[in-house]
Amino acid sequence: MNILIVTDAWYPQVNGVVRTLSKVRDELVQLGHTVEIVGPDRFRTIPMPSYPEIRLAIAATRRLFRMIDAARPEAIHIATEGPLGHAARRYCLKRKMPFTTAYHTRFPEYIRDRAPIPLSWSYAWVRRFHRPSSVVMVATQSIEDLLRARGFRNLRRWTRGVDTDLFRPRPKDFLADPRPISMYVGRVAVEKNIEAFLALDLEGTKYVVGDGPQLNDLRLKYPAVRFVGAKHGEELAQYFAAADVFDAGVLMSV
Repeated sequence: MNILIVTDAWYPQVNGVVRTLSKVRDELVQLGHTVEIVGPDRFRTIPMPSYPEIRLAIAATRRLFRMIDAARPEAIHIATEGPLGHAARRYCLKRKMPFTTAYHTRFPEYIRDRAPIPLSWSYAWVRRFHRPSSVVMVATQSIEDLLRARGFRNLRRWTRGVDTDLFRPRPKDFLADPRPISMYVGRVAVEKNIEAFLALDLEGTKYVVGDGPQLNDLRLKYPAVRFVGAKHGEELAQYFAAADVFDAGVLMSV
């Protein structure tokens, strides 16, 4: 099958969406499919307000339409609700082509944490984006329950796996700080509510593994915390194995 994935999150960004789509592409290719990913790296971009590490494609609609025509996809998946996602949605609706979407990020809460916009408004906007989708893919039961309560339909579970060859129990002497070691791994950004973890009065040592727009500010505010930046592959697996307590990250109130 000839599959086209359109996403506003792609390399050189480092986040869960990019990692998920990269892994999906690799697995689909191994199964014999042809996969093309169209991301912002193929367009003129501007930095995203409040998060300059993320680049947003601008004036991309016509060029994206030509790319989709040239790709002649048998299936189109729209991974994000950004400028490229909206342009691909317009293409599919105009050409009466079915498509699937995914809900990776709690986008309304992301907006709420940066601007005084009611959650109900943002959810109405996101719900409208996903309504024409044949299937809206979600990773967890909690996200599925949240979206159903917000009026979303056509939800389908798209679970994640763990590479157990890489992420496996190992000796903990990779880190020599006082224990227990409590660790957060992920983007260092306001929507992750990392300060709920950093402000806890815990014994031992806290670690933050990851990069993001809050990294420098939090590093100054919490000098006792070990901020080690983004890690990958074998080194990341060693950090996970060396921790005693893992903080899952997104703790935002609804």
